[in-house]
Amino acid sequence: MALKAVTLTHVRYEREDKLGHFLAWVSLLPVFISLGGFVSHILLRRELHPVFFFIGLILSHLSNDFVKDSVKQSRPHTCEALEFCDSHGWPSSHSNYMFFFAVYLTLLRLRCRPISKCDLAVALGSWTLAFLTMFSRVYLGYHTVGQVVAGAGLGIVLGGTWFWIVNSVIAGCFPAIEESAIGRFFYIKDTSHIRNVLKFEYENARAARKAFQRKEATD
Repeated sequence: MALKAVTLTHVRYEREDKLGHFLAWVSLLPVFISLGGFVSHILLRRELHPVFFFIGLILSHLSNDFVKDSVKQSRPHTCEALEFCDSHGWPSSHSNYMFFFAVYLTLLRLRCRPISKCDLAVALGSWTLAFLTMFSRVYLGYHTVGQVVAGAGLGIVLGGTWFWIVNSVIAGCFPAIEESAIGRFFYIKDTSHIRNVLKFEYENARAARKAFQRKEATD
C-alpha cells in the first residue's frame, strides 16, 4: 500500500486516495485551531474567555493522555503501515480535542439570548468538524471506532464540566483580573457581556475618530 504524508505533521494517507488526502488535512484541525486560532487570538485580543477555553483544552488533552497511558490499549493493526504503533490508542486525543471544542463553543455561543443564525451556524459547524475529525482517524487507520468514540465521550464530559467551572466559578474573578496590575499591563479584558463585539468596536472606533477630528479642527 503506497502511502504519502502531509509533511507538516506526518499524517499519512494512500497516495491516490483523494478522500484520504482531504481527511489527512481534517485530522490536523486541532493543530490549526490551537496555533492559528487560540494562540493568535489570545495574543492579539487578550480576551479572558478564550484564555480559559484554551486552558480547558490543554487540561482535557493531559487528562486524555493520562487515561491513554493508564489503559495502554494498542492502536489497530494498520498502525504498522503508518509507522505509528509506538503510542497507545484509547481514547483518541484528536476526538477528545474536537468534541471538547464543539461542546464548549456551542455552550458559549448559545448562552446569550436571542440566539442568532450565526450562533447556530457556528455551533453546527463545530460539531461537523468534530465528527469529520473522528471519522478521519478511523478512515486513515490511526484508531478503531471504539477509540474515537471513547475520545469523543471524554471530550464531551470534560467540555461541559469545564464550561460550568469557568462560567460559574472562574468568571466571577474576571473583573479582578482585568483590574489587576498584570491585567492592566497586558490589556487583558473580558467582553463576554457585549452581545456583538464587532459592532461595539466598530461604533467606538468611529466615535473615537470623529472626536479626534473635532479636536484637531479646534486646535
